[in-house]
Amino acid sequence: MRFPIGIQSFEKLIKAGYLYVDKTELIYKMVDTGNYYFLSRPRRFGKSLLVSTIEAYFKGKKELFKGLAMERLETDWTECPVFHLDLNTGKYESVQSLLDTLNEALTAWEQEYGAVEAERNVGLRFKGVVQRAYEKTGHRVAILVDEYDKPLLQNIGNNELQEELRGILRLFYSVLKTQDRYIKFGLLTGVSKFSKLSVFSDLNNLEDISLNRNWASLCGITEEELHSGLKPAVEEMAESNGLTYEETLDRLKEMYDGYHFDRDSI
Repeated sequence: MRFPIGIQSFEKLIKAGYLYVDKTELIYKMVDTGNYYFLSRPRRFGKSLLVSTIEAYFKGKKELFKGLAMERLETDWTECPVFHLDLNTGKYESVQSLLDTLNEALTAWEQEYGAVEAERNVGLRFKGVVQRAYEKTGHRVAILVDEYDKPLLQNIGNNELQEELRGILRLFYSVLKTQDRYIKFGLLTGVSKFSKLSVFSDLNNLEDISLNRNWASLCGITEEELHSGLKPAVEEMAESNGLTYEETLDRLKEMYDGYHFDRDSI
């Protein structure tokens, strides 16, 4: 059994034969029943892998889902344009550092779908490229933002810089509402919900599923999954530490906190 320690790419994980706890039935349900979501989870909880898995799904990479729930649920496998913005890796010490990160992503998308000179700020550029992606492919797009709040979290205490960063992010994220006709699905992930960002007041079409029991197991490993897919590894861990299987499960729960995201959730 190979564990994907630090691997956040679904495609790399599957092709290299690493263990994957199947979350694709919930992903299918998300896409089938809604349009725009926000999910908050602690760091190292699998948010980036979730986003990567959704990206592979929208890009129609059917071969990666062989043997998973998605294989039997999805029958169409239409490839859609995907705009995946990962803010997790940047270091946001100034307004320019955020603009540079957004510009890098926008430039790559514009190379594929075209650019218009009159689109001079990040909001207009994003708005334009989303529309052109739809017009070029005939398919509505998916927008995936990983760690949407990273620039703000890095600058807690610097109110002036935070306010400037908020303004840029508001402009960029507003596309999720203004370009609704061209968007099939949107997901923002992060560690916290910044109410003052105005993303959540402006985007009244964004459903916060962070504490919704229907989506509690979307990231992370449940106790049931630990008993099933990971049982051989837990048994091996128990033997090597001179513990029983049950004692090892108790130690794991103690070490990893036994998270609940709803009062009565798994």
